[in-house]
Amino acid sequence: RRSGQYTMNHDHSKKTPDGASFDRSGSQDSLDELCMDDYWKELENIHETRGNNHEERVALVVKEPDEGELEEEWLKEAGLSNLFGESSSDSLESVVFLSTLTRTQKAAVEKRVETVTQTMRKKNKQHQIPDVRDIFRLQNDSKGKVCDGSEPSTMRTSENENETQDGTKGPKFSLGTDEQKSPLEDMPFSDTDINLEISFAEQAANLKDSSVGKICKGGGGDTLLPNFRLPKDKTGTTKIGDLAPQDMKKVYSLALIELTALYDILGTEFKQQKAVKIKTKDSGLFGVPLSVLLEQDQKKVPGTKIPLIFQKLIAQIEEATLETEGLLRIPGVATRVKSLCQELEAKFYEGTFNWENVKQHDAASLLKLFIRELPQPLLTVEYLKAFQDVQNLPTKKQQLQALNLLVLLLPEANRDTLKVLLEFLQRVIDHRDKNKMTLKNVAMVMAPNLFTFHGFGAKTIEQSEFVMAAGTANVMRFMIQYQKLLWTIPKFIVNQVRKQNTERQKKEKKDKAMKKLLKKMAYDREKHEKQEKTYNDADVPQGVIRVQAPHLSKVSMAIQLTEELKAGDIVARFLSQKSGSVQTLKKEEVFLYEIGGNIGERCLDHDTYMKDLYQLNPNAEWVIKSKQS
Repeated sequence: RRSGQYTMNHDHSKKTPDGASFDRSGSQDSLDELCMDDYWKELENIHETRGNNHEERVALVVKEPDEGELEEEWLKEAGLSNLFGESSSDSLESVVFLSTLTRTQKAAVEKRVETVTQTMRKKNKQHQIPDVRDIFRLQNDSKGKVCDGSEPSTMRTSENENETQDGTKGPKFSLGTDEQKSPLEDMPFSDTDINLEISFAEQAANLKDSSVGKICKGGGGDTLLPNFRLPKDKTGTTKIGDLAPQDMKKVYSLALIELTALYDILGTEFKQQKAVKIKTKDSGLFGVPLSVLLEQDQKKVPGTKIPLIFQKLIAQIEEATLETEGLLRIPGVATRVKSLCQELEAKFYEGTFNWENVKQHDAASLLKLFIRELPQPLLTVEYLKAFQDVQNLPTKKQQLQALNLLVLLLPEANRDTLKVLLEFLQRVIDHRDKNKMTLKNVAMVMAPNLFTFHGFGAKTIEQSEFVMAAGTANVMRFMIQYQKLLWTIPKFIVNQVRKQNTERQKKEKKDKAMKKLLKKMAYDREKHEKQEKTYNDADVPQGVIRVQAPHLSKVSMAIQLTEELKAGDIVARFLSQKSGSVQTLKKEEVFLYEIGGNIGERCLDHDTYMKDLYQLNPNAEWVIKSKQS
């Protein structure tokens, strides 16, 4: 029966979703068929492995949310749960946060708050909507006029607009806008440049308003992927891992709101799935949650970020040679893989497992099995569907932007493991002349392992056949091809984090000043501020920064900023001093960090132009340290 099903699927693989045949040369058509063959064969191998698996897996139930529940969950995830319900007292953080959002991000938040408040009204829940409105009225009042000169959109008062969707009366919820429309025409970006300076959703909104939106349609048919690149940013490119945890929390909230805004603008539904908790194994190797695995591994090797078994399987595959034809495509022998799996469970942590007997194709099958057997998918239950839906976005650039934001939303353990996997897959592709595994082949073989998740019960990919198969394989191609871009934090998000930190500091300063005013006389406070000001100004001359390296040297350096001075130059100058523990360090291990001011902590890439960054964050301290310290 199964082979019949795959024949049916295979026939579909020659058609596009609407039933029209591909308009391709014969050779291209056969190439696509071959690639799809890889996909269906891999799916068949997976089913066989599952058939042999003596333990029946518990399906992970994905809960259908009630009305308004998704939006409520979304607001919690975005760090805005205090906009509704009982906890709506602590409004300072929210006011600061909301004041930094773009026009499209605000629209996304408004839409969700509106749904939640209406649902609460229907259920007659006790909630403090007036407080919510006060927050935004307060925010709008403090803004006064909007940047483009129009009045802020506070509460609408006309009768019709007060009508809510369920027919009950109530003011329409609005955050007001304080962002100008971004003039994309002024930006010197080409079609293949990824503009990280302007919000992706704003770019999409502007494209929608202009005729430019018609160019560069995405879709699965195209075999050639554009050569997307990041234009150089003088203030340095920020990678995942460069920011302090407290700023990464803000990045997460902003990425979630931005992705939702992008999907809203492009008319694609963005729904986070919610998994019902199931009982999972609390020890072992296969079928164990990533967090549990890492906890086990950190007892063996402190600081481990990638499961040891995962690292070992990759090392085992690479040890043989990546030139083996059909690597990853040709499965290991199922019975042998099963017994290896059991033997690893028993002996891996004891260190008594004999790796010499493991054949390369078996190791590759074990690696794929490890990914499939995770109790929750590597791309997470919450975002697996969003990763799949990337294929529905209109342009390749927007697909890439959405993937970039989704990678930011993954938990650290999932993201780190995914990164190691993608880097490994790229190394396999680098040997394609010998192993015959092109980007497309590898994507076809790996997609079922990342996207057909056993936990979703019967609703696996083969039911929606070609559309889903080609689509997820395409998303897989994107992730491998553009992995370096995907691990970048867009500059507009880093700037929003800076703005939040600055606004929060201002508000805290204001509160302190108010308290001081009540305690002291006005002239006394002014005198104190004058003294403080002269002290700070005298501390370091204008255009000079002081660089310290407390972990490495007792000496600090005063550095004169010039137009061309880069972070790497300062690190090199520091390393040329032969003092302290400096001699043992290499340039690639040591980085200059921007600490404080409007950022928690940020590791600078060596090409960062210091004068430009200093102007962006004049109150920062500058510290040299290795990434470990």
